[in-house]
This record gives sequence, structure tokens and C-alpha cells, in this order.
Amino acid sequence: MIPHRPPHRLLPEATEIDQIRTLFQALGPSVIFTGIFLAVGLVTFESSRDGAILLLLILGMVASAVRLLTAWLLGGRAADPRLGLQAARELERRFALPYLAFALLLGLFGARAFMLPLPQIHMLTICMLMGYCAGVALGMGLRMWIAVPSMFIAGFPAVGAALMQGGVFHWTMGVMVVALLFGGANSLRLRHARSVEDIGMRHAFASLARKDALTALPNRIGLREWYDERAGRSGLLAVHYMDLNGFKPVNDSYGHPVGDALLTMVGKRIARTIRDTDIAARLGGDEFVVVQNGLTDAADAAGLAERLTQAIAQPYRIDEHLVTISAGLGYVLSDGFDDDLDHLLGLADKALYTSKRGEGAIMQYEAVEPLPQRAA
Repeated sequence: MIPHRPPHRLLPEATEIDQIRTLFQALGPSVIFTGIFLAVGLVTFESSRDGAILLLLILGMVASAVRLLTAWLLGGRAADPRLGLQAARELERRFALPYLAFALLLGLFGARAFMLPLPQIHMLTICMLMGYCAGVALGMGLRMWIAVPSMFIAGFPAVGAALMQGGVFHWTMGVMVVALLFGGANSLRLRHARSVEDIGMRHAFASLARKDALTALPNRIGLREWYDERAGRSGLLAVHYMDLNGFKPVNDSYGHPVGDALLTMVGKRIARTIRDTDIAARLGGDEFVVVQNGLTDAADAAGLAERLTQAIAQPYRIDEHLVTISAGLGYVLSDGFDDDLDHLLGLADKALYTSKRGEGAIMQYEAVEPLPQRAA
């Protein structure tokens, strides 16, 4: 019994994108099989001088070249870590067309080969077709809608032609090939189901490793990955470093559960205050960081800093307690192109320390240690 699994379109996005990427990682076996097809085709034509065989060989080689070229040209885009689901599906559709076309031409070649009165060619052909189906199962098996049709399209025409030859040998071979094809399809479904679970679990663990367990905000690892992938690609960025004034007395007076609830609520307020193109992270304790990306004006950073401190300063209702805290905040601006994240965090932390040295004025922002001039 094959366990029920959600259809292709309902797979979690990250899992489906990872499965699509596997299509572009099997160029080596495809190149090898193209050579095998060429060799079998040439031997078959040399033995038969059949014009249909020659035509199918030429068309098959063209289709194989197109599928290899397509996979090679699109492979870089498929490997992009920023690849979205819609873009991935478009790459998959462009990959599938020449792949299925080659499977059809291979099937027609096999059918024509079995129409020839040459038992040795029948042996070569069935070995080639079974090798192709095995390769499809290994290389394309995570994308069922490509793998299973390719196997059947390539295998069934030859089976039909073999059965038309009559005789115990051909009938036995035909039944065996059909059984192997359906058995392979069943194995692929099971492998696909396990793959969905395994990739989903891997993404889940990776996500946990990059998130703060209390607030569900990214942690330092998640922040660094985000920064390395996006920072500096469009305009200025600002790094805001915050901590909470009055958090320790709340934690000491009401206990750690209230303190944890307060940190969680602060994290949600920060996340609601920033844009989708920015990121908020918790570094530990009561320290939070916001990286504001794609700024067009330095005043945007000052505006967000004010909104953040105002949002955090609003009272919190936790159980029967009404809790009020404030935030210290320092920030630094950068073009982001060659500034290390740790360097910017250090500058923003110094700006935060400078603001705290003011006479209780948490809204004092200072840009400390101006960034060095970059060579033209």
C-alpha cells in the first residue's frame, strides 16, 4: 500500500524547489547515455541500413543535445539560493519539454528496432532502454510527473513492437519489461514520499538552527546569512542595535516566565514595525538588531529608529501585570558593499552605548567611527 501524499502543487515551497534543483544535477549520466544511444544507433543502422532508424537516431541526438544544453544553461539559475517557487516551476517546464521529446524519440527508435529481423539488435535495444529507465529513476525520480511518463514513453513502444513479433521469447521479455516499468514507478512513488519527508525535516532543522527559540526571530546565524545574501544590493543600509531599559527589574520582580513573555512581545512589535525587505533578529538576552536595507535617504534610518523605540515603549499587559520598559538604540549607516556585519554591529553597539551615556535620553543617536573612504 502506497501512503497517501499531497499532490505536487501542495508540497511545501522549499521542498519543491529543492526537488526541482535535482533535475539540473544529473548532467553526467545524461551525457553518458547520449553516447550509448549514439553507439547503439550506429550499430543498428550499420546492421540494417534502415532509413527510419537513421532518421530517429538523428532526431534523438538533436533532442538529447537540446536537453543537455537546456540543463546546462538553466543550471546556474536553478542553483541560485534566492530562487522562488514560480521561477523554479518555469525552469522545470523548460527542462521537461526536450527531456520528454527525447524519451518519445527513444521509444520510437526502440519500436523500430524490434521490427527489424535482427535478434542481436533486439538485445542491444532492450539493454539500452532498461538502462535509460534506471537512469531516469535515479536522476529524475524526485519529479514524478517527468520521470514516470519518460519511462513509459521510452519503454512501451518497444514492448508493443516486441509483442507483435510473437513467440515465447518476445512475449516473456515484453511481460518482464512491463512488470519492471510498473514496479519502478511504484518504487519512485515511495522514494518521492520519503524525499518529501526528508527534505522537509532538513529544512525544519535548518530553520530551527537559524531562529531564536523564544521569539522566533532570526538569531545571529540567520542574520548573517540574510546579510550576506542581500545587504548592499540596493542603496544604503542601516544597522540598529537595541537593548531594553528596565528589563532586569521586570525579570527579577515578576519571574522569568514574565520576562520571557515580555521578550516575545517586544520581538513581535519590532517585527511589525519594519518592512518586509528588512530583518529583525535577537542576538541574546535583551539585545535585538534590525538591518534596514535599500535606503534612499539617511533620514529613513532616523525615522525607523524613532518608530522602534516608540513601539517598544508602549505598555505591555502580561497576565495581571502592566509592564513598561523603554529601549536604548544606536545605529550606523553603510553602503554595505564591503562592510563586515560584525564591524557594523560593533559600531552600532558603540552608538547604543553613547546614547545610554546621555542624561537619560534614549533617543540620542550618534554615528560613531565614520566609515573609511573606499577607493574609487
